[in-house]
Amino acid sequence: MVDSIRNIRILKDTQQGAVLIVSLIFLISLTAVAAALMQNTTSDMKMSGASEEKLVATQEAVSAIDEVIYNQVAPGQTNEFAKPLVVANFPNTDQSLLLPGTKTGATASVDVANNDLRLEADCPHSRSASSVQVFTCNVLRVQVNRNYGRNNVNTIDVNSGVAQQLLK
Repeated sequence: MVDSIRNIRILKDTQQGAVLIVSLIFLISLTAVAAALMQNTTSDMKMSGASEEKLVATQEAVSAIDEVIYNQVAPGQTNEFAKPLVVANFPNTDQSLLLPGTKTGATASVDVANNDLRLEADCPHSRSASSVQVFTCNVLRVQVNRNYGRNNVNTIDVNSGVAQQLLK
């Protein structure tokens, strides 16, 4: 018994704290790995948030295109699409293209597509039966711009085309 007590005292005197140093190094390395993973997660969250915001802005711009077209062809509305090009007021960037209560934050414009001289154009090919050159068409471009992102510095542009048949 006396020998075992003597051995314990000798062990106590020879300890240098190596386990403490190893455990501290291990703790520091785990802390560094955890900090790097947290930084990665923060970047991923920012990227997914920006991606979601862009998707929402795109859907709002597409919705604004639908709204512009509906506002022109709805019953009781003045249909600018159905006026001859020489009479119609194009390009039209008036905010009345979108309803006053529109929450999309978009701006819209309507202009003649690929017809700088504003001549009455033949209609694009269609499957509806008609005599040749009985109809002319207004081929119009509807464009919606929607700003998004931090300080609204990014822009989504959505273009759509409308071909309105007119009787000659």
